[in-house]
Amino acid sequence: MECTVSWIGALGTRSGMGFVAETGSGHTLVMDGAPDAAKPENGGLNLAPRPLETLLAGTGGCTAYDVVLILKRGRHDVRGCTVKLDAERAESDPKVFTKINMHFTVTGKGVTASAVERAIAMSHDKYCSASVMLGKTADITTSFEVLEA
Repeated sequence: MECTVSWIGALGTRSGMGFVAETGSGHTLVMDGAPDAAKPENGGLNLAPRPLETLLAGTGGCTAYDVVLILKRGRHDVRGCTVKLDAERAESDPKVFTKINMHFTVTGKGVTASAVERAIAMSHDKYCSASVMLGKTADITTSFEVLEA
């Protein structure tokens, strides 16, 4: 896996904190820093997600992918899956994630709570590389609800 991240500044200028990532699979992702009122030249323009937001989003995508795949492989009629991630960060640098809660909402026909609980546990404990890595610094908790389609 590879990715190239390039500083693009603010709208093509060399001020600001905009970056574009070009992934090995041929996709691009734009990121920006938060505005800095004290030193505007060091801040972003709030034009795109923050790099750590993309890390959190990627973790959500990784675990949701696992949960849906595990349920489908178990022949469950899953029709929707969302995961809301709430994270806390350390007060001082490096401001790593220290707590993350992942709340899953799974929609389907006849999908049981035990199947969803098992799928989440398998993702969290074995398959989701992103959450396993973040689990080295953060206490990760999960919760879920199952909605009938």
